[in-house]
Amino acid sequence: MKNMHALVRKMPNIVLDGPKLTKDQKRAIVESFTQAASEITKIPKEAFVVTIKENELDNIGVGGKLLSERGH
Repeated sequence: MKNMHALVRKMPNIVLDGPKLTKDQKRAIVESFTQAASEITKIPKEAFVVTIKENELDNIGVGGKLLSERGH
């Protein structure tokens, strides 16, 4: 496990902070982000790590108000 952490630190990491997503949406994001980053950087797709951080609207504030309490 220690070697895996060292390996991950050397890999390009793409992070998406966003809303709750379905598994199909996550799969599509991971595939498309990885493909695009690999094409642009010329780094093999296998090197990329994609992390999706899902956020509840109660945990995000904009303009002094929680997103869950803002009108759409």
